[in-house]
Amino acid sequence: MNTLILFIIGVPAIEIYLMIKIGGVVGALNTILLIFFTAVTGIYFAKIAGLNALKSGLNQLVKKEIPIYEIISGAALTFAALLLIIPGFLTDVLGFLLIFPPTRKLLFKNILFKYSKKKINENVIEGDLEEENEESKK
Repeated sequence: MNTLILFIIGVPAIEIYLMIKIGGVVGALNTILLIFFTAVTGIYFAKIAGLNALKSGLNQLVKKEIPIYEIISGAALTFAALLLIIPGFLTDVLGFLLIFPPTRKLLFKNILFKYSKKKINENVIEGDLEEENEESKK
């Protein structure tokens, strides 16, 4: 809960700080135009990457394979498009990192490596199943 509150307060604070710093260097109007440009460009690239993920997923289905990477990739691209719509430079950088396949694959590998080390179920009870028939009950 504390990290969520820190995230909700921290991200906008960083975004405002970056907008002030970049606005001081390039000017207010150029900063606003840059924010709109990154949003439009990012959404365009997210659309192209999403269509490529959909095409790849359909190819996997035709081959009778489960398109797990494409499903995760599609969710990441949707999140990237959301980050690019939100005005700010930090969210734009994170959104662009999720759009490009090499950085997306690197991120997925790090997440999978982190969670593959954890044991999912430590309390496993093994046993045999025996069925009782009507005659053995008598």
